[in-house]
Amino acid sequence: MADLGNVVQQLKKERDQAAKTLAQLDAALSALNGASSGQPRRGRSRLSAAARAKIAAAQRARWAKIRANDKGTRNHKQNAVATPKRKPVMSAVARKKIAAAQRARWTKLKANQEKSA
Repeated sequence: MADLGNVVQQLKKERDQAAKTLAQLDAALSALNGASSGQPRRGRSRLSAAARAKIAAAQRARWAKIRANDKGTRNHKQNAVATPKRKPVMSAVARKKIAAAQRARWTKLKANQEKSA
């Protein structure tokens, strides 16, 4: 029985040592991750109502300034560069030929479907 008491005492000592080592590892991991505590970080930070109000007021002021500069003109994009109109890739004659050929294909297909039905 004395041997069993020594074994239990030895196992408790090893358990305490393992717990101590585990605590040290947790501390090292949290230091490396930059977390000062074991709590996980929250998601996005929230703005206060006052900060949101200031941002909204600033945006309204920017829009008011833009509208004041327009004074009736509909062009809101003052810095926009007009792009030249693209030339068509195919001529009108070529498109008409393709359209006629496609109409002929559809007519032929419909005729074949009526025969089989």
